[in-house]
This record gives sequence, C-alpha cells and structure tokens, in this order.
Amino acid sequence: MHEYLRAVGFSRIQTKEELSQLLHLTEESYQSEKTSGNYNGHEFSERKKEFAPGMGLMLRGEYDEKGEYQRDYYFPYFQGTQEKFYDNITIERHAEKESYAGVCDDLAMGVTIIFYVQNVADFLSERRLNQLSSCTVTLRFAGLSTDGRILLPVAKNLTDEENKEAILQRTKLLKAAREGDEEAIENLTLEDMDTYSMISRRIANEDVFSIVSTYFMPYGVECDHYNVLGEILECRLVENSCTGEWIYILTIESHDLVFEVCINREDLLGEPAVGRRFKGVVWMQGEVIFHS
Repeated sequence: MHEYLRAVGFSRIQTKEELSQLLHLTEESYQSEKTSGNYNGHEFSERKKEFAPGMGLMLRGEYDEKGEYQRDYYFPYFQGTQEKFYDNITIERHAEKESYAGVCDDLAMGVTIIFYVQNVADFLSERRLNQLSSCTVTLRFAGLSTDGRILLPVAKNLTDEENKEAILQRTKLLKAAREGDEEAIENLTLEDMDTYSMISRRIANEDVFSIVSTYFMPYGVECDHYNVLGEILECRLVENSCTGEWIYILTIESHDLVFEVCINREDLLGEPAVGRRFKGVVWMQGEVIFHS
C-alpha cells in the first residue's frame, strides 16, 4: 500500500483486495495515456486517472509482444501549477524500476532539490530525440503530505519588496561563491555568523518558530522527502469523486520557492488560512517542461 494514497483521498483503502479493485478501475477507465520507448526498447506507458482536479493515480507499465498492457507499479500524483525556471537539472533512473529522480540546484534557497519525476514518458521521448544528460527546463513542483499542522504567522521585519531584494542579493553571493569568489565567501560567512548570533540571543526567551519564519530541509533517508515550513498564499478544498474525502490544496512559499501541497483534511491539524503557515513533511514531485 502506497503511504501517500491518503494524501489524494484514499485513506480508507486498507486491504490488498480494495487496492486491487481501485487499480483495476484506474487501468480500465483511465483518462489519458502517454507512451514512449524505454531504455530496453519496450513501449513504456503512463496511464492517468483523476479523482479530483489535478490529482489521482498514475499507472506505469509496458506493452508486451502481443500488444497487451502489463502494469508494473502505481503511485498517487498531484500536479502543481506554479512554474519556476532552472537552467541545469539532471534526471536519473532509479535502480529498481522505470522511475526517475530529478536533481536541481536552487540558489535562492541554497539547497539542492531532489524530486520524483511525474512525466517520465515525456522525458524518455525527449532523451531519445536530444540525448539529454542535463537540460534547461521549467518545473512545476508539488508536494504530497500525510502529516501537517497550521502555525500562526510571525511579524515581518522586511516588506515583501525588501525581502525579495535580500533573496536576490544572497542568490548572487551564492552563485559567486560557487565560482570561487573569496569576497562572496567571506560575506556569506559573516552573514551566517550574524544569523547564528541573533538566534542564540533570541532563543533564550522565544519559541524557535517565532524566530524562523520558513524553512525547507531534507527529511529522513528518502532523498525526495522534505520537512517544510512556509507561508500560505492560497488554500482551497477539493473532493475525491470516488471516496468523498476532502483534500486541502495549499499554495505555500518557503524562502523563494512557491509550490502547492495537497493533504487530506483529516491529516491537517488546525485551520488553514492565507497568511498562516503550514508545517509538515512532504513528498516532492515535479512535472518537467522541456524547452525545445
């Protein structure tokens, strides 16, 4: 049973028989399919069925010599709408099956983001045409969560414009530091020392979440899982058409990264609202839009 089935509204699937019925329904009444040749020359297939706007189940498999579809595995998916441009990402195949991880450096956040690639068929087609090793793309990130809570907002010392300018300046410094600029490295070191000093001073009398407004950091041993804290920019409820369960879709901003998170209403502690913050563990997925 996939851990994140409940994130798209299937929390009551408890047995293998119930799961088998759901997958059979998806396989027989899928709404879209993409195919492409995979690494061993077989015809690779992605079948998708929506159970709520932008979310549902995806089946991946191959067509055999008789032209019959053979399902390999499935996963719940959620499609984000927020786009961000990256000029150098790498996509690598997982060892166990025909699934892929994407890797990109986000200088504004100062971290490397690893995500589960949603549209593998598109990637296989693009690789066959252009022999990709790394590429320039637009990404639509989306997070699935099974455990989250709502925190109150914190007072901001900077306006939105001042904050964007500060992020831009830090991005420039990080880029220069990666290229070996000693002055940039020194400035970043001094900035980190000032931040550490400020936190050490305030932590004696304040809660950590009143000091740290957002964060985005790896979680656990799976490389595409992250512990995130971000400000809610938009929130809405959608209903799973099969189970009737309600799912929150939250648009959040963590540092300079804006993406959407879906979480079952039963798994979210607190009432989400614009301006409040979401804290939780997310499984990061991403749709890769290739630039020809």
